[in-house]
Amino acid sequence: MQSSCRTHRWISGFLQVVSAVILAQTLFFKFTGAPESRFIFSTLGIEPWGRIGTGVMELIAVVLLLVPRTAVFGAGLSVGLMSGAIFSHLTKLGLVVQNDGGLLFALAVTVLVSSSIVLWLRRGELPIVGTLLAPSCQLPNANHP
Repeated sequence: MQSSCRTHRWISGFLQVVSAVILAQTLFFKFTGAPESRFIFSTLGIEPWGRIGTGVMELIAVVLLLVPRTAVFGAGLSVGLMSGAIFSHLTKLGLVVQNDGGLLFALAVTVLVSSSIVLWLRRGELPIVGTLLAPSCQLPNANHP
């Protein structure tokens, strides 16, 4: 394997874990109905079903990110979820929510950037368009040993 391929694999794996850990730690707050989560989703007008639905989707993204064969799908799902979160911060919630110093916004941006990089590095694994976008370095997964 070329040196750049090893580097791509390491970067992708590291960023998959970063995104998964951030998403996973927020699940506790969503699923237990923590006051902060209830406030956020009430402000958006989608409490409780939006909070629970988002939590379920984030849990799916975590699992997909941590399985090499499905990491590209987890990254894509994470990009979509975090785009929605960032849009909500910019339009209704504000950058600082309940005096958090902008932490939730920063975590959403971190997941968006990390997952976008994973999606780019693994773009060759996407169905249909993957062969058109395939990089010179294919990252190994269950389909590409």
